Amino acid sequence: VQLQASGGGLVQAGGSLRLSCAASERTFDRYFMAWFRHAPGKAYEFVAAANSRGETSYYADAVKGRFTISIDNAKNTVYLQMNALNPEDTATYYCAARNSAQGDALYSSDSQYHAWGQGTLVTVSS
Repeated sequence: VQLQASGGGLVQAGGSLRLSCAASERTFDRYFMAWFRHAPGKAYEFVAAANSRGETSYYADAVKGRFTISIDNAKNTVYLQMNALNPEDTATYYCAARNSAQGDALYSSDSQYHAWGQGTLVTVSS
């Protein structure tokens, strides 16, 4: 599967952005989807993940209550709605996918994903 992320940009603190990640093939019941982010000088950080059936979703503590992951299987697209953004959210955001047969185990580990989008930059100004 190939992934194409979009939607990044410059936003003021307290603002919102919605990231999109379009998959090149059917996602329903085939892939477990996730978002990670990478800020300069820091390690890749898990942000959110969900199975394509919409049964489970997971969030990093740093974004819980502010970010929402959703999957539109009709469009083979996963979204990340980001609200109440703060400068610490500044990073390049990557969508990732892995085979749904792996289940939800180790969902926050970037090594468990075999497909990655190209990244979209989010900059939050104070």
